[in-house]
Amino acid sequence: MDQFLFHWAGNLRLLRQRKNLTRQQLSDATGIKISRLAAQETGKTRNPKMEDQVRISTYFNISIDQLIRTDLATLTAEQLYELETAGPLDIAGKHIRVLPITVNNDNEENMEFIPLKAQAGYAQGFNDPEFIASLPKFTLPGLPREKTIRMFPVSGDSMQPIADGSHIIAQYIDDWSLIKKNVPCVVVLKEDGIVFKLVDNSMKMDGTLRLHSLNPLYEPFRVNASEVLEIWKFIGYVSKEMPAAIAS
Repeated sequence: MDQFLFHWAGNLRLLRQRKNLTRQQLSDATGIKISRLAAQETGKTRNPKMEDQVRISTYFNISIDQLIRTDLATLTAEQLYELETAGPLDIAGKHIRVLPITVNNDNEENMEFIPLKAQAGYAQGFNDPEFIASLPKFTLPGLPREKTIRMFPVSGDSMQPIADGSHIIAQYIDDWSLIKKNVPCVVVLKEDGIVFKLVDNSMKMDGTLRLHSLNPLYEPFRVNASEVLEIWKFIGYVSKEMPAAIAS
């Protein structure tokens, strides 16, 4: 049994560091004294109290048996995330829904425009065929055919030099795992609605996307994959304003 309990120390340290927690923060979150946590992480305590095992297991959402018997450091980032979430990691986003579309009289897919007044309702109606059918349609030359294209409004100055009031033309991404680093995307979130950001994909590591702005005044932030409804890759934009550098 000592062989199995050996993994407790390494697993506890790995999980704490994975969440970027100090021992004090983990102590505050679990109610376990920091001295006991330190003793367990360093292997000085080879038989943690059952109360501590339950609290650590509950906090990290990993069974006590796994914490004791499995060396989590040998797992891939994706396997560890699946273990933490007790389910498969949908890094592609394909299990979210089927995308509703509309077609014109020639059986060609329409391009929908989401006006500002419809932006707030998009996160609720994104998978409602009737809502999608009610959106205005648009056409522009040079856009890829046989792709799902929509145009989204931009609010604020976080993506300057793309001005407030511009409209982003974007192509639907059906496989999120293809997103790499600094990809400009429209991301539809459950709580925050439509945001336009540069996207870094870390879903295989921790199940999140890192979203950041072109405007350095805005801090980057992370969102869990479970909060994401849709992702659309930037292919162009429409604006009534000249870029600031040209205008000046």
